[in-house]
Amino acid sequence: MRIQVKYILPILIPLLVLILPASAFPFETLTVMQQRAIALFLLAALCWVLEPIPIYATSVVVIVLELLFLSDKGLIWFRSNAGTAEFGDLLQYNAVMATFASPIIMLFLGGFFLAMAATKYRLDINLARVLLKPFGNRPQMVMAGLMMITAVFSMFMSNTATTAMMLAILTPILAVFKPNDPGKIAFALSIPVAANIGGIGTPIGTPPNAIALKYLTGDNLITFGEWMAFGVPFVIVMLLLAWVLLCFLFPSDENQISLCIKGRFLKTPKAITVYVTFAATVLLWLMGSSHGMNSYTVALIPVAVFSMTGIINKEDLKKVSWDVLWLVSGGFALGLALDKTGLAALLVNSIPFENYAPEIVLLGAAALCLLMANFMSHTATANLLMPMMAALGMSMVSLSPLGGETTLILLVTFAASLGMSLPISTPPNALAHATGHVNSNQMAKVGVILGVVGVALSFVMVWILRMVEFL
Repeated sequence: MRIQVKYILPILIPLLVLILPASAFPFETLTVMQQRAIALFLLAALCWVLEPIPIYATSVVVIVLELLFLSDKGLIWFRSNAGTAEFGDLLQYNAVMATFASPIIMLFLGGFFLAMAATKYRLDINLARVLLKPFGNRPQMVMAGLMMITAVFSMFMSNTATTAMMLAILTPILAVFKPNDPGKIAFALSIPVAANIGGIGTPIGTPPNAIALKYLTGDNLITFGEWMAFGVPFVIVMLLLAWVLLCFLFPSDENQISLCIKGRFLKTPKAITVYVTFAATVLLWLMGSSHGMNSYTVALIPVAVFSMTGIINKEDLKKVSWDVLWLVSGGFALGLALDKTGLAALLVNSIPFENYAPEIVLLGAAALCLLMANFMSHTATANLLMPMMAALGMSMVSLSPLGGETTLILLVTFAASLGMSLPISTPPNALAHATGHVNSNQMAKVGVILGVVGVALSFVMVWILRMVEFL
């Protein structure tokens, strides 16, 4: 029965929305285009939650349906009355298609090329080997080192790939512990926790960050370096809190453990090219626009260098996480539909948010995002909420003293990455749960505490950014 429901609801409910008369909706005026956008939004939400098809496929479907039924180059029968007050304005087809090649998609693509090259030439393993040496042999300190390295890698690599690599490094350590040693649980949880937290540190660390950048434009524009200026300190504090929590909840019975990671830095011309390009790209990102380039332009440098030198070949291109890029682009397309049809503003204006204290609105938005992110993809959560949060931030005057749209988007973005209470919350959680060393209750206990504390800390972070006049 459940299988049938997950296929029927995403079709039935949007169709019902399409055939209802405009008077059935609680809005004074609703155009045909806005009604279609509502149906598209519900289709995307139900497919992303119930997953009758892969979530990246939902994004592709969203883009195609927008082109067919909402664009100026769609089916002629669905745009015959375009331009009238009752119908609304059509979307530009090239704007919809451009979501596949958004500058933010290029930023992510550059990050993927860096990550693939680093893995292919063992830069990641060798950095882990070097960075772990200063942490000694005490279990707590070794775990701190593993968490730090995982977080740093997650800022520039896929959280999933980072977790898989670090869990492989962790396997010989877990074999040292006795069967009932709680320290085994702490180590198994430390990797996904650090991966989820670490992704917050850079715009390319996790898709919700990239989605947020889409709406932080104009006066609200935040550069790569500026994001790291507040993202990295947030990650450091959260990592410290997570480490203390894991040590407290699951203290190890071992006094010493030994960790041996074998490897050496390659010195071939291609390996050196990877090292130099990686360092140069990150440095250019950190310099902001002082060199005249934005982060999107810089992101294409490793793409060109690695393609030209054969460091990334056509076989490697097949390993690019195209599903993530499609998922993010589908979110951009959905946001475009909600914005250009005026639906996002209509939904926001239909609720008297101005009657509520701005602090309550901010807390409610962050809490809603955190709750959703625990039960569905972080990217899908951001895709659904961000367009409406952007509209709310622009329309709610009482939010202006607190940073307006930028504050709201940052809080929601951070909350999306902090949803890590269940094995299904994130791929890193699923990988850790699959090791068999941690159960759902233990993961939920840590995830809930860190999620709530993280949202509270994000409010503190925003307050500090307001104090230094960053927002």
